[in-house]
Amino acid sequence: MAVTDKAFYQQLGRRVAERRKALGITQVELAKTLGIAQQTLAHYEGGTLRVAVALLSPLSLALKISIDEVIGETQKAEKASGKRGPAPKIQQQLERVNALPKARQRVIAEVLDSMLAQARD
Repeated sequence: MAVTDKAFYQQLGRRVAERRKALGITQVELAKTLGIAQQTLAHYEGGTLRVAVALLSPLSLALKISIDEVIGETQKAEKASGKRGPAPKIQQQLERVNALPKARQRVIAEVLDSMLAQARD
């Protein structure tokens, strides 16, 4: 594992462990929810094992945070914008739309395009 990868996975593991503890969830409970062994979760939290991409969504749901928060992207965005606190409502809505099937995303995009076009007139 490259040095930058190692640092990323250690930070990710630290965030997972902190959030899990803040929610009062044990490693055994979270591992069972995710369908993995407790030892695997311990390796994730220790940053010695890469978290599978397919596990990010169930992990974020179990920890009640966005995938961006799991991987640390919201912290970068907050630092760049200087803003703190919860994400704006529109950002939360966009994250929910992003989780929908592509067909539904297209319908929502068409409605938005139509409304924005009307707003310009």
